[in-house]
Amino acid sequence: MTSAGLMTSGFILPGEVPDRETAEGWTAWRKTRESFVPAPRIPLARYNAMSKRERALHDLHRRATHANLPLQDTPMSLLVSELMETRLLNNAMKQKPTTRPGIMINGGGNQGKTETAVEAAAAFEDLWLGLEEFVDAPELPGARDLRATVAYVQTPVTATPKSTCQAILDFFGTSGRNMTLTQLVQQVRASLRDHRTRVLILDDITRLRMHRKDDQDTLDLIRALMSMRVTLILIGVGIPDSGLLSGGWQNPETGEWEFPEPGHQDWRDEASTQTARRFDLVDLRPFSYDTPSDIAHFVDHLAGLEDQLRLFKARDGMLTGNGMPECIYGRTGGVVGLIERLIEDGASLAMDTGTEKITEELLDKVVIRTQHPKRDRSAGEEGTVPPARPAKKTAQNRKRRNTVFDEKGVPQINLARK
Repeated sequence: MTSAGLMTSGFILPGEVPDRETAEGWTAWRKTRESFVPAPRIPLARYNAMSKRERALHDLHRRATHANLPLQDTPMSLLVSELMETRLLNNAMKQKPTTRPGIMINGGGNQGKTETAVEAAAAFEDLWLGLEEFVDAPELPGARDLRATVAYVQTPVTATPKSTCQAILDFFGTSGRNMTLTQLVQQVRASLRDHRTRVLILDDITRLRMHRKDDQDTLDLIRALMSMRVTLILIGVGIPDSGLLSGGWQNPETGEWEFPEPGHQDWRDEASTQTARRFDLVDLRPFSYDTPSDIAHFVDHLAGLEDQLRLFKARDGMLTGNGMPECIYGRTGGVVGLIERLIEDGASLAMDTGTEKITEELLDKVVIRTQHPKRDRSAGEEGTVPPARPAKKTAQNRKRRNTVFDEKGVPQINLARK
């Protein structure tokens, strides 16, 4: 086999994607989330010297590379990651039977809330399991063999407190059918303890509609979850305006959300905890383009994406030079998920057309679609895509103007000729 064949033979098409909404799937994803190896960089001359099969394999590897662009830190996501890193470790170290303060991650659709949160949670789980191997962790009586340090649950689209509890139980493979809400909460409490869960992530939490009797049931559910000695991470679109926190208030000095102490007139569930409830609310916003510092952060992000592309005619500054930053920002509004989608589809189009580079004209042909089967558009989870720019007319397709009736002016006379 040639050296080029050896170079491409290691690439295989991806198999089944792990389902992070089950304990086994989450573990499989956590252990393999950094296993993808991008296509090697090779000069065009070497590519042309490959056999037809080798070029096809390398092109597949390049496409896979563009479809698996790594998650990049942004100034906004770093705030979330750093807060989660500190909060999760501190809460896991607590031995007192007190309520663990939680975190709410608020932001628009396609802003990277979920991926930022699950990556921070997976990093914590790696650390925590490593610590338990390093020190003598005490055995937990009655604990189940299946270990689930982190439980990731997506709130059902047609969500109620009962269906949300069932979704949590589904993560552990536990049935809760035909149970009352009180029984479901008790079953959730037992599962979290038995599986030694330290972190519970509830994604798209604002799908819980606040209306009629469900108002109090939902608030009681949140309070009950906070009393289970796990760190509760709530992710959603428009959390402050959802009514989900109607039973609490935001401290103007700290920005934390506080719930009534036991015995307070607004308290409904005195048995579920013995401390005040608190959340840190963090907003994951799009890139801004207002100040030189904002623009520099945005351009740095584009430079990171540019470095991951495998296009033969790419050049330094392909995404960061000339008017490309303004073009990309105008198409995406600075939303991280839309930026990635635009560049990913642009790279595919560059390969399909043989241009092998990304230009403004090529990006004008890319349509950003946000429909996703697990996203609720009515809840704002897809976000808003800025309108595409109208296609520019080229010299070939621009209609020539009729000049028959143009004023020609007075003809010049050559006075030198007699």
